[in-house]
Amino acid sequence: MKGLVSITGVVFVLMLLALFACSTQDDMKAKPAAPAPTAKAEVKAPPAEKAPEKAKTTKVAGDVGLIDVEKNYMIIVTKDGKLVTVDFDPKTKATQIEPTPAKIADVGLGSTATVTYTSDNGKNIATGIEFRPAKGE
Repeated sequence: MKGLVSITGVVFVLMLLALFACSTQDDMKAKPAAPAPTAKAEVKAPPAEKAPEKAKTTKVAGDVGLIDVEKNYMIIVTKDGKLVTVDFDPKTKATQIEPTPAKIADVGLGSTATVTYTSDNGKNIATGIEFRPAKGE
């Protein structure tokens, strides 16, 4: 019995909605069409394409949490606990804080580093790394 009452209620609501849709359809009036452009109409030039923006250089300082010289990326852990993933390439210059030239492979886990990088298509690309080796290295 309850099923019959609920089905009847659903049918009644659907009929009311259909009736309401039909009654509001007549109230809508067609909007007049926009006048056709004349021959004297000015043609606007498409907007000029924007020049590609230069990548913004950013610095991040913290400890090296992970470094993978085969896949060319490292993760820096900031003092706030934020993890920043930075990719590098053979052009990336690494400098040990006691100014001595170094290689990316010289940067070890736990080293304190300041990485300068640019963001390009969602990737952070390192342009320079200054680091202090971890204690004991």
